[in-house]
Amino acid sequence: QVQLSESGGGLVQAGGSLRLSCAASGVILRFYTAGWYRQAPGKQRELVAVISSSTSGGFTNYADSVKGRFTISRDNAKNTVYLQMNSLKPEDTAVYYCNARTSAFDTWGQGTRVTVSA
Repeated sequence: QVQLSESGGGLVQAGGSLRLSCAASGVILRFYTAGWYRQAPGKQRELVAVISSSTSGGFTNYADSVKGRFTISRDNAKNTVYLQMNSLKPEDTAVYYCNARTSAFDTWGQGTRVTVSA
């Protein structure tokens, strides 16, 4: 059974940091493109950061709104993808979702809530 489990969300003051984790089971995550998405209340889900599979070079890409503040990374030994979030802003408040995909496969975690207070 394929499962992505996010953790690390919580309440933080503006300017603070959080690290989100996405632990995978049932898939070898390094073979997948992995991404973090977020959905704020009343808004559509949006891409935050993505990292290509390790076999494709592990290239990263970020939404303009988080460039320079967020970093996506992998730990293949732990089958986990991380999102380090620094200099958090109230507008970063959202539920953050992990995604793993190939051309023929697409799966999501259940989400972890991040709340940034002013």
